[in-house]
Amino acid sequence: MPYTLYRGDALTALAGIPDNSVDAVITDPPYNSGGRTSSERTGRSARAKYTSADAEHDLANFPGENRDQRSYGFWLTLLLTESYRATVESGSALVFTDWRQLPTTTDALQAAGWTWRGIASWHKPVSRPQKGRLKQSCEYIVWGTKGPVDANRNPVYLPGLYTASQPRKGRVHITQKPVEVMRELVKICPPAGTVLDPFTGSGTTGVAALREGRQFIGVELSDHYAEIAEQRLRNALTQDDFELAGPEE
Repeated sequence: MPYTLYRGDALTALAGIPDNSVDAVITDPPYNSGGRTSSERTGRSARAKYTSADAEHDLANFPGENRDQRSYGFWLTLLLTESYRATVESGSALVFTDWRQLPTTTDALQAAGWTWRGIASWHKPVSRPQKGRLKQSCEYIVWGTKGPVDANRNPVYLPGLYTASQPRKGRVHITQKPVEVMRELVKICPPAGTVLDPFTGSGTTGVAALREGRQFIGVELSDHYAEIAEQRLRNALTQDDFELAGPEE
């Protein structure tokens, strides 16, 4: 099989992945973001944080969203340290984050040993306007490498800005990323190489990796989302998937 999906805690699963065995880490960890106070940050579910009251979907919550700022930074450093060990020399790490956790994410990446190379942006055309404020229409991708960049190993030219809306039809996860964005990002991994995602969610990174001719290793704590990811990964092998929506007008 061109993919492996582990069910359980990311740190536990990562410990069993051999040294220097993956080519790229591409992941969307739970942001543990939002809330002006500690109680607001830790006392609400993922659905309460990231879903508007008038949302038309009723998607399941996901775990790992209740760490305070200091524990989030420490926890993410541990995960990226294990990911660093498992990655080959000159391999890459791409980590999604929002504006609140951007400083902590860049710190954790570097504390784990990665060389920070920059930030890309995912622009969401449809996002909620906020009266008297600038619109928060971007999430960010912090990226780095294990040691130097080896451009000859994978001579791609990738953009630093991606524009796509979250899926509307067939959406299966609260924070689901567009497959079209992930298909571009997985190209940082050499063809036939292995992409690791310690927070697989509904499996979008894995679907993108398989469709772009890469191998995939995923880890998912939620049994609910692991089942969805497993089905999507199987479907990706035959180029089937949940119906994808284009950019919203």
